[in-house]
Amino acid sequence: MATSEASRDESVQTVSTARGEVDCVIVGAGPPVLVVHGSPGGHDAGLAMARFLVAEGLRAIVVDRPGYFGTPLGSGVTPDEQAELYAALFDALGLAAAGVLCWSGGGPSSYRLAARHPDRVRALVSVAAVSHRYHFDGEKGAEKVLMGTGLGRRMLQLMAAHTPEKLVSATIAAEGHLSKEHVAERVAQIMADPDKERFTLELAVSANHSGPRKAGFDNDMDQFARIDSLELDRITAPTLVVSGTADSDVDPEFSRFAAAQIAGSELVHLDAGTHLAFWVHPDSGPVRRRAAELLRAGG
Repeated sequence: MATSEASRDESVQTVSTARGEVDCVIVGAGPPVLVVHGSPGGHDAGLAMARFLVAEGLRAIVVDRPGYFGTPLGSGVTPDEQAELYAALFDALGLAAAGVLCWSGGGPSSYRLAARHPDRVRALVSVAAVSHRYHFDGEKGAEKVLMGTGLGRRMLQLMAAHTPEKLVSATIAAEGHLSKEHVAERVAQIMADPDKERFTLELAVSANHSGPRKAGFDNDMDQFARIDSLELDRITAPTLVVSGTADSDVDPEFSRFAAAQIAGSELVHLDAGTHLAFWVHPDSGPVRRRAAELLRAGG
């Protein structure tokens, strides 16, 4: 069951850095990996993203990006400022370097961290990540209510608790260019796997960008529309780029662009995969294991 975000998670800690305060959750033991959530998102989404890392013997440092939950927007408005915040967090935690796992709207700041501080990023796994200018067209009608209001947030929570299969179906349909038959097939696969069901429900609830996610989401959409260049060609860390070929949220072109710019990077496409493919696609298991291997070894 997806959990409510109404109260602060007791596992969240506020870290004071040279660049401002940042909230994070640290789970697992082993080589450190910074986990950077998308847009919207937060530590709840990041924890769902990171679950496989912990199972693979890695330590996940899950941040709330600026404007999300308890991390002040002033700690980092631009992708560059957020990248500097991550580097300052490493300093505060006594880390010389770490691996980085980013998804979707976590891409710009993660790419900038790797470009600006190549000595601090041991390896980078980029999942369906924004890699150049991105324009958000907005939501309309019922979708606007569901994703952008407190009422919608509560509706998503109730659906996750009482009609989970319907919410999984709606999420897969919304996050990919799939036929009705293909959606039904994918939903059946997800519902047959408790881990994939849990992930999908948690991410569905976190997709509402009202309340504690609003400032961060609004800032992301403003900043992403202003991107000139993320200087991806400056990235030297071993990099794995992953996308689903049917992603309707962040087009696979963003991943192809990144892979073409980052020397020596590895590009993996999951056939007919949605925006959630890295975690729920039928063939995603080996890809996650490859990601964990890269993040553990740094190469």
